[in-house]
Amino acid sequence: MHARRNSRLDLFPGDILEFPCNKHFSHYGVYYGERDGVAYVAHLTTRDSTSQFLIFGRALNSSVRLDPLDMMGKKYKVCNGLDNKHPARDFYSHIKPEIDEAIGKAVTFDILFHNSEHQATLFRYGVKRSEQIEKVYARIVSTWREPFEKNKL
Repeated sequence: MHARRNSRLDLFPGDILEFPCNKHFSHYGVYYGERDGVAYVAHLTTRDSTSQFLIFGRALNSSVRLDPLDMMGKKYKVCNGLDNKHPARDFYSHIKPEIDEAIGKAVTFDILFHNSEHQATLFRYGVKRSEQIEKVYARIVSTWREPFEKNKL
């Protein structure tokens, strides 16, 4: 994973930023650039959602928001780790217009199928991916593989 830590000079519009939440999960956004000297990040959030977080990790009426980078947290890193698998799309012709179109529209947040990392990779690459969820799947599959193969489950 390519990581540049907290050095705003190294941020480029379209970079995916990872904000660690705990040892297992992070929140993701896309660096949008600066407006009037303030750096902004576009991200999918359940904050201010009118619905409650449902039992299976879903929240209706979530949305893509544009928030100041400083409000998102002081600890972050650039996480463009899929650049070697998927070409990054041009910020001004693809990413920015898609972010601008998505801001404020209701989106269903789903921890497994449409979380902030899925949204960030969708903006940058045009492909929904969540490596943190893929790691969880890999752990679950390896844990359950043997009982399934032995027909114990």
